[in-house]
Amino acid sequence: MIITILLFVVLVTSIHYITLHYVICKKINAIPGPLALPILGNVYSLLGTANDTWIFLRKLSREYFPIYQIWTFTSSMINIVHPDAIEAVLGNPKFTQKSMTYIFMHPWLGSGLLTTSGAMWQARRKMLTPAFHFNILRQFVEIFIEQGNELVQTLKNEKGPVVKDLWPLISEHTLNIICETAMGVSLKDKGEFQHKYRNAVHEMGRIPIYRFTRPWFYNDIVFNLCPPGWRQSRLLKILHGFTNKIIDERKQYHEETNNRYIIGFDDNSCQENGNVEIAHSKRRLAMLDLLIAAHRTNQIDDAGIRDEVETFMFKGHDTTAMSLCFTIMLFAEHPEIQDRARAEVKEVMEQNNGKLNMSAIQELSYLERCIKESLRLYPSVPGIGRLTEKSVKLNNYEVPAGVTINVHIFDTHRDPRLWPNPEVFDPDRFLPENSRGRHPYSYIPFSAGPRNCIGRKFAMLELKVTLAILLFNFSFQPVDYLKNIKFNLDMVLRPSGSIRTKIIPLDVTI
Repeated sequence: MIITILLFVVLVTSIHYITLHYVICKKINAIPGPLALPILGNVYSLLGTANDTWIFLRKLSREYFPIYQIWTFTSSMINIVHPDAIEAVLGNPKFTQKSMTYIFMHPWLGSGLLTTSGAMWQARRKMLTPAFHFNILRQFVEIFIEQGNELVQTLKNEKGPVVKDLWPLISEHTLNIICETAMGVSLKDKGEFQHKYRNAVHEMGRIPIYRFTRPWFYNDIVFNLCPPGWRQSRLLKILHGFTNKIIDERKQYHEETNNRYIIGFDDNSCQENGNVEIAHSKRRLAMLDLLIAAHRTNQIDDAGIRDEVETFMFKGHDTTAMSLCFTIMLFAEHPEIQDRARAEVKEVMEQNNGKLNMSAIQELSYLERCIKESLRLYPSVPGIGRLTEKSVKLNNYEVPAGVTINVHIFDTHRDPRLWPNPEVFDPDRFLPENSRGRHPYSYIPFSAGPRNCIGRKFAMLELKVTLAILLFNFSFQPVDYLKNIKFNLDMVLRPSGSIRTKIIPLDVTI
């Protein structure tokens, strides 16, 4: 009797699972997409190089616009490009669950703001928001300027025009900035250690995509027993070692000062105004200080601190570095736009006694439009993944719950239906009169909706200050051209080779 009952339960459960899976598959397969093989799905098309996969996905976005599906074994992915569908996903406060790709980032970023969801994400977001208050950003401008001047001096020490691969140069600069501002720690004595960290970030960013396109590596045990898993372990030692050193240094600073600089960081005045009164003077508030203060009141543990620091060290320097690189290259290829941006910088600085400050930076409207247009053409994060927590209708197709949705920002930003002559670099697209009526989800370089980038204002300020200082001191000429650059499928928009530009001091005659 017991065996009969068990067999009946197994049979009913199996029928239910098969029926449910059939219904889900039927809905997904109603969405257009490339031919999927039995069992393998479209895996065969994803096993080339990272550049091959990038080209393949761009081709599908054009061919199946505005929505398509692909399969990897029994897992499906819905890919969207149209802003209406993007708004239905990113604008929905119930869709905060990240896709499987982000799960593969957990060994590195843990349960940080980028990878977590639900109540933990809401609590962390609330905890960290004061670190990006306008009053805090105003104080960070001093560091942006200081680091910009150090970058200028480094280049001027080359004594004349120099050809540079931009990524190593610029990523060192942005890493210095995120550590000085958000972490409150200087990297001046950490040259080789910093170099290893930046290279590890570069290499580690490829691993989640590599795993996602190879379903046999979805299982952690299998992955960790194979060479890619060994490489990840080696990289994690470098990444976690660097982050732990940053955290320990800041903790030691507070211990040596009897914690007097973090007392009151959880007060309402800090939450509302972004600063804390200490002995009648306002102290600069670092994000890491907020985390250390929260640790004192048991709002976050040591692992949580490291997760958030890892997240902001990665997102806060790597994405900004790539944006700076692409903007510099665009200036190099468009000298008339470069000259106009430089003229604006010079005029604003002359009106401010040759200096930059927050009010001067806000007057750089043309430079800001250049940055926005650069981020349209080359969004630092080319795509975002979500997991549907309930069924949703996208472009007249019903997408069931529990399905991965990939938002292809790169393709949306270059859609000719939304952007006339999309390949043309035209900063005036972002003039108020030209932006009026534009779909709010047609331009999302910092994501959108409830999970938009918490550091977007920080990033824009950093970009404006750095570019203003560089334009004031140098001119740029192309060496590697953007049309020849090959991109790799990665968490960050990253070229597969060097991106060299000629940097010429303005006081040098060529």
